[in-house]
Amino acid sequence: MTLTPGRQTLQRLGIASTLLDAAVAFARRDTRTGVLLLGAAVVSNWVPGLGVAASLLTRLYRRLR
Repeated sequence: MTLTPGRQTLQRLGIASTLLDAAVAFARRDTRTGVLLLGAAVVSNWVPGLGVAASLLTRLYRRLR
């Protein structure tokens, strides 16, 4: 399945934001969350939106904790 240029751009932005969240997690010394987000970013190449969902869930978890 090929993505249209607009969808491809959104997918790349989602991956980039997930990688940024992973970097922030590592900077906070939260390695579990960092590894989880890195894995989600990699899998987002095949499952669009997974990285964004993982980022949102980790933020929600941090806020509720």
